[in-house]
Amino acid sequence: MGNVINLNRFRKRAERDASAKQADANRTKFGRTKAERKAEEKRKAQAKEHLDQHRIDREEQS
Repeated sequence: MGNVINLNRFRKRAERDASAKQADANRTKFGRTKAERKAEEKRKAQAKEHLDQHRIDREEQS
């Protein structure tokens, strides 16, 4: 007679492996390093500051 196999354990292991593979793909696709995030934040702040410097404030005319 053959060995008894717990199918639930096999199924759960397969799901964990698939989930880990998907998580790894998402990390490489969407993940950014801390330096990249800080550089993006700095670029956004500089762009906002540049835009604010060129703003024309008009007083309301009565």
